[in-house]
Amino acid sequence: MQRHFKSIINIAKVKKTKVEIMKKNIFLFKICILYFLLITHGFTAKINYFDEGRKLFDKEEFKKSKIFFEKDIVFNPRSEKSYLYLAKIFDKNESDVEQEKNLDNVLLLNPQNDEAIYMLVLLKIRQSDYNYAKELIEKFTLVCESFCSKMAEMQEKFEKLEPENAKEKN
Repeated sequence: MQRHFKSIINIAKVKKTKVEIMKKNIFLFKICILYFLLITHGFTAKINYFDEGRKLFDKEEFKKSKIFFEKDIVFNPRSEKSYLYLAKIFDKNESDVEQEKNLDNVLLLNPQNDEAIYMLVLLKIRQSDYNYAKELIEKFTLVCESFCSKMAEMQEKFEKLEPENAKEKN
């Protein structure tokens, strides 16, 4: 009888330790799920860099918005919108070299981006680069979608740039 009670006590101890192990496993499982939820939340927070940058850009806080667009590019290097907004910031700051770099990046990612072509045409007109501006205007007429209304303005500025000997040949 005493042996029987000892075996029952041993079985109860084994069951108790199994229950404790199961509780620990469930606790660890809950921690893992919580950890993964926090990680995914952290990644979604990074996705909002562009939106935050655009909000600041609309408020004309260009230095702060520039940082958010640059962060967006770090986490999403193919973000043509961030490059485009950076180009707009550099246009406002009159940094032609940086503006051109960002516009070139936009056009590498999306050669059909008519806003980037439009901005690059205006930059090239400002830099008096007649041949490249003419080439871009031809490309713009083929791909324009949302900026077609800007064609007349662009042509007018281009005609002011046009060399005198080119006008005589036409």
